[in-house]
Amino acid sequence: MRQALTIPKIKAMKAAGKPIAMLTAYDYPSAMLAEEAGVDMILIGDSLGNVVLGYETTLPVTLDDMIYHTRAVVRGAPGTMIVTDMPFATYRLGPEETLRNAARIMREGGAHAVKMEGGADLAEEIRRLTSAGIPVIGHLGLTPQSVHQIGGYKVQGKDRWEAERLLEDAKALEQAGVFAIVLELVTEPLAAAVTKSVRVPTIGIGAGQSCDGQVLVYHDLIRYGSGIRDKRFVKTYANVGETIRTAISEYVNDVKTRSFPEDKHGFPLDDELTKASASSSRLYGGETK
Repeated sequence: MRQALTIPKIKAMKAAGKPIAMLTAYDYPSAMLAEEAGVDMILIGDSLGNVVLGYETTLPVTLDDMIYHTRAVVRGAPGTMIVTDMPFATYRLGPEETLRNAARIMREGGAHAVKMEGGADLAEEIRRLTSAGIPVIGHLGLTPQSVHQIGGYKVQGKDRWEAERLLEDAKALEQAGVFAIVLELVTEPLAAAVTKSVRVPTIGIGAGQSCDGQVLVYHDLIRYGSGIRDKRFVKTYANVGETIRTAISEYVNDVKTRSFPEDKHGFPLDDELTKASASSSRLYGGETK
């Protein structure tokens, strides 16, 4: 069995110019396939609220939800680094409460690290986590947990003020002790500037080619679901949803037309039971009358 990447090895990948491939996964079979395919890190994102649990946003996702799904992913990908999102309102509560919640994800879920959305305002809590032995990935740019505050799912860093603030936040996260930073929906020149300004890897999603790695949502990558929206920053590698829909439709038709099950799908009696059944039939079926 392969060994999960360590934090020093992940940092070394940036120095060596080796791109980091990260993918979300939310359950055992998805995690197993992701590991078999060779991903470097798996993220249990709070995006499970949208793509698995059917919520409009990530905000309803609970800490228990994240722990439950983390356990499943850890079982499916024991040889891969597992990172779990801290969901909405489980941090920015002060260092003590944030530490308790992150510790639950590590202890009960089995994650190797947690991810937190935000910039310099999180520095104190990140320092507390890392000093307690909990590795942290930062997340800048579009931060879905703040979707109502920022006014929707918009590209970040389009003006000078936003760009300068994001650069400062990235440096603050690095100083606080994060070992990587996710950049979501950030203009490509800004993502490139951030990547050059910090020594920890940047992992982009909708942030262009200059990041040290990339992450995509499992369901977007393979169009697993119904009504998957086209996104400019997503490359679709398969249309699993269409394949599944077609297969289930064929099954429904076979049941309705009695084409399934066939004889080969049943289980006949073995020879001895068949003989006994025949003997019983002769005894009670009228031949002795």
